[in-house]
Amino acid sequence: MNYYKNKPLTVSGLIMAGLCIFIWGITFVSTKYLLKSFTSFEILLGRFVTAYAGLWLLYPRPMRMLLLRHEFLFLGAGFFGVTCYQFLENIAIHYSTASNVSIIVSITPIFTALTAQLFLKEKHITPRFCLGFVIAIFGIALVSFNGTAVLKLNPKGDLLALGATISWGFYSVFVSRINALGYKTLPATRRIFFYAVLCMLPLVIIGLRPELRGDMLFGIAADPELNIRRLHNPLNWLNMLFLGFAASAFCFAAWSFACHALGTVRVTIGIYLVPVITVVFAYFTLHEPITLMGTVGTALTIAGLLISAQRRQPRIKQ
Repeated sequence: MNYYKNKPLTVSGLIMAGLCIFIWGITFVSTKYLLKSFTSFEILLGRFVTAYAGLWLLYPRPMRMLLLRHEFLFLGAGFFGVTCYQFLENIAIHYSTASNVSIIVSITPIFTALTAQLFLKEKHITPRFCLGFVIAIFGIALVSFNGTAVLKLNPKGDLLALGATISWGFYSVFVSRINALGYKTLPATRRIFFYAVLCMLPLVIIGLRPELRGDMLFGIAADPELNIRRLHNPLNWLNMLFLGFAASAFCFAAWSFACHALGTVRVTIGIYLVPVITVVFAYFTLHEPITLMGTVGTALTIAGLLISAQRRQPRIKQ
């Protein structure tokens, strides 16, 4: 696809990608609030069950599969992009610092570029891309630390975060394959979430075990009184709906559209901005300070993004 000629599609893709990055940058507020009442896995399961139901409301028609073997593409996307990525990222935050996880997850574009080059035969690893990557990661480190954090390695959590970035790289490959087949975005995203929730069922069985019911990471509460009390809080509903409808149903569908319009690797570069959005939003909502280090980091992150995203214009023959 020639992205320079199809300007309406390009603009729409940029808008969708921008909305996704903004929403994903502020999801930490909702997650942080819900962790007061729910475990990490309960939030993850509730979020994507809500998203799956929401997509049925938006597109209340069954999806027609062109070929049976295409189901494996949706299964792969659901497993790697939702179940595996989200679960590994959630666990990583428990074992490592938020700053470390933020930095490690932000290297996702390099893994996406590598998987696209290996499996889709696309050429993205260029000197310009690598230069922008290095500048952006340095900026993200400054933004994440923001003058208050200290670098501390946590092997278990950091390796889990690295696993999450690799999972997103594989998810991007599956999404590219699905987009190439011409399936509609909403039912395709719903199909991905179906397989994601299906892959979570073994974890549900584990979480219901009596010895894990008090575990704030894997446990699932089976006490009716506790569940009624938690669901009586309207803010719990609002935050879960935000994570389900906005951050999951809308964002995954919009991200898929943006990948189709702009190219998977170009869109994924925008993930560099997620920590920047997080810090800025925390400044306005939680009154967390932005230091000189954070400001410089923001500028470097944006500069790195622009360098990595820039593509050489094809020469016009005279």
